Amino acid sequence: MSHYDYDLFVIGAGSGGVRASRIAASLGARAAVCEERYLGGTCVNVGCVPKKLFVYASAKAHDLAHTEGFGLSHDGFTFDWPTLRDNKTREIERLNGIYDRMLDTAGVEVIDGHGKLIDPHTVEVGGRRYTAETIIIATGGWPFVPTFSGSEHAITSNEAFYLDEFPKRVLVVGGGYIAVEFAGIFNGLGAETSLYYRRDLILRGFDQEIRQFVSDSLTDRGIQMTMNAEIERIEKLEDGTLRTHCTNGNIVDFDCVMYATGRAPNLDNLGIDDLGISLNHKGSIQVNEWYQTNIPNIHALGDVIGRVELTPVALAEGMALAHYLYDKTPPRPVNYDNIATAVFCQPNIGTVGLTEEHARQQYGQVDVYISTFKPMQYSLTGEQEKTLMKLIVDANTDRVVGVHMAGPDAGEIIQGIGIAIIAGATKDDFDRTIGIHPTSAEEFVTMRSKTR
Repeated sequence: MSHYDYDLFVIGAGSGGVRASRIAASLGARAAVCEERYLGGTCVNVGCVPKKLFVYASAKAHDLAHTEGFGLSHDGFTFDWPTLRDNKTREIERLNGIYDRMLDTAGVEVIDGHGKLIDPHTVEVGGRRYTAETIIIATGGWPFVPTFSGSEHAITSNEAFYLDEFPKRVLVVGGGYIAVEFAGIFNGLGAETSLYYRRDLILRGFDQEIRQFVSDSLTDRGIQMTMNAEIERIEKLEDGTLRTHCTNGNIVDFDCVMYATGRAPNLDNLGIDDLGISLNHKGSIQVNEWYQTNIPNIHALGDVIGRVELTPVALAEGMALAHYLYDKTPPRPVNYDNIATAVFCQPNIGTVGLTEEHARQQYGQVDVYISTFKPMQYSLTGEQEKTLMKLIVDANTDRVVGVHMAGPDAGEIIQGIGIAIIAGATKDDFDRTIGIHPTSAEEFVTMRSKTR
């Protein structure tokens, strides 16, 4: 029996921290987790879950506007922001309770408050000190707004979930997935929406063809897209209007300015500097393949280590680390290759494997198959938006090395495709698969002619 208070102490009860502590407890460890904000971390409270609920709302509004072709008529509809906002909050509170019960059932002690490292085996929470043989840092990331004149008037995605009033004119600053998702949310719910990005095309890191397709689709949906632009200053007028001054000379008034230009590791007042815990060049905690810092008994996982900042990845890391620490069987490390990803912009993006650009760099000769079509669900409506599907194949082995989609339900479709890519499926495997008709998904197994 260890002479410490716990075998494992986790700082942060987000996805990775909760998973690590629960699995460790199931393997016999005496585990505790501390949390200063809310159980479930960013994803449950100010990330994936509430964002997806807002996406559903904005998508339903879009669908309601295109029903007459199906013989469904209506006299219009109204949107009540407090109803959506407060129903979302109640759902989040319900999920917080589920996380609390899960930890309690697993035998993990939950300690409310901010955790600070005192020494390699001691964490202080609310003035009380706890000792542990092993400590895991799982404090996640936090959005930030760059400092400039008037930057205090801007909000982040955190505050967007709790706005007192729904704005009529919104500016979203940024070009990553959070920016394009919120631009779609605001636009779909009726706000006059603009997006500013400091580069020439949104969604850097995604397949180039998908990026351009989605950018064009956002424009077609009425979002004002302004590239190669940044805010120089914001002034707040007497009536609350936010007057923005842009680097391109534009001076435009908005009711709300939301920044989605990045997230930083949440390391404030954690005590890592005093202990000498090493950071990497991005300011994230440096760890080895088993999430061990330069202090042997202190580990870190999730967004705070800056590898792949996705909830399912943090869950996988938490499970892998718990088994590494407390299971007698050989642990299975997390495979960061071919992680399926979705962006819940409108249209949705689903992607797994390499972009065309990266595939050409890695394999040289690749075959590309592309299909662009109008989804059947839009065939009786005035909606002109199309779906784009794309397969990238290593020409030498016939293995499918990248699959990308922009269109309705892309995330749902790509999840299944991800299994095939992990299993090493070839283009011949796709061709021999009989599709489900009529669906958009069947297009992935009926593309026969190479586009290039």
